[in-house]
Amino acid sequence: MDFSFTKKEEAFREELRTWLEAHLPAGWLEGNRQLPEDLNEYSAFLRNWQRELYEGGWAAIAWPEKYGGRNATLMEEIIYQQEMVRVKAPPLVNYVGIHMVAPTLMQIGTEAQKDAYIHKILTGEEVWCQGYSEPNAGSDLTAIQTTAIKEGDKWVINGQKVWTSFGHLADRCFLLARTSKGEKKHKGITVFLLDMKQPGVETRPIIQMDGKHDFNEVYLTDAIAYDADIVGEVDEGWRVMIALLMHERTGIGGQVFTLEQQFADLVVLTKELQEEGRPLLKQPFVRKTMVDLYARTRGSLLNYYRNLTKTLKNGQPGAEGSMDKLIVSELTKDLFAQSISIQGHRGLLWQEDAIYGDSYWQENYLYSFGMTIGGGTSEVQRNTIAERILGLPKDMGR
Repeated sequence: MDFSFTKKEEAFREELRTWLEAHLPAGWLEGNRQLPEDLNEYSAFLRNWQRELYEGGWAAIAWPEKYGGRNATLMEEIIYQQEMVRVKAPPLVNYVGIHMVAPTLMQIGTEAQKDAYIHKILTGEEVWCQGYSEPNAGSDLTAIQTTAIKEGDKWVINGQKVWTSFGHLADRCFLLARTSKGEKKHKGITVFLLDMKQPGVETRPIIQMDGKHDFNEVYLTDAIAYDADIVGEVDEGWRVMIALLMHERTGIGGQVFTLEQQFADLVVLTKELQEEGRPLLKQPFVRKTMVDLYARTRGSLLNYYRNLTKTLKNGQPGAEGSMDKLIVSELTKDLFAQSISIQGHRGLLWQEDAIYGDSYWQENYLYSFGMTIGGGTSEVQRNTIAERILGLPKDMGR
């Protein structure tokens, strides 16, 4: 791969930088990046930001032009991610919709589903969540117990989902439910596009150990869906689910650029913190650890580039996304563990008492543990890599 950028690509970068400087929230580039704490204000802030991206043509640049994207090239996608990370842009409230649901509908959905949902996903008018994991079916999605039973012209859905990201903000859910039972567990699963605002859907918050609320439990009591809400065929949702997971893990792999920025921030921290009058970066043990983190971070970036190139050639993401997901999530956890360790006792402090008056390192350290679980555990990614990339035999215990 040629890592240099053409004049056209650099012009694309400059166009994006200019737009960001003009449209990021007031004070954002100066470091005022505090998001609203009130849930309604938080939701409105993020929806407004996505609307701003949509109106500027920056909400989903990789999408085909006919769906509102820019049909961006691989290098333009890389530049876009680099620039968004550089300015630490606000999070994308409809991440699930843009990176997972919409691409899956483009690939598998009906024309009516594409017309009904894709534009609203792009504008942020409808926020989506993903209803996969259950209390007894996290990594093994063939064990789901949520049921959908056909009654006349509708499907009645009962069950529980857990770890539902953005469920408290979502308008709709990409939901897995069991519609029949057979000898093969992956048969008999169907994907529904569920209305989250109906009476039969209850969302309960899961408060994380950093005190934030990103995840939820979702209880379904006689929730209703219709035939038009089914993606693919009845009882054949496994194929649809795999398609979405490939898009999801490709999106997660893109966090390698965030990882690069976080490593750069850690380098700054090791230069500013001192021990016996010397920057920590001058300490041999710290330098050794930082060199190791740099090598692994750079390796994750190069591997991501390689996998993106293959995706571009094949037209669809493949199992290589599991490699990116595994590397980034495990390395992020190690990076923030190092950030806490080098702060010594100050690493235990929180918010206004923490170093620099905020708990950036502490919050990300706590959050990093979830990265090895959400989107498929590290164990699941290792199995996928072993079976689908290395061609090893399946785990006999499964």
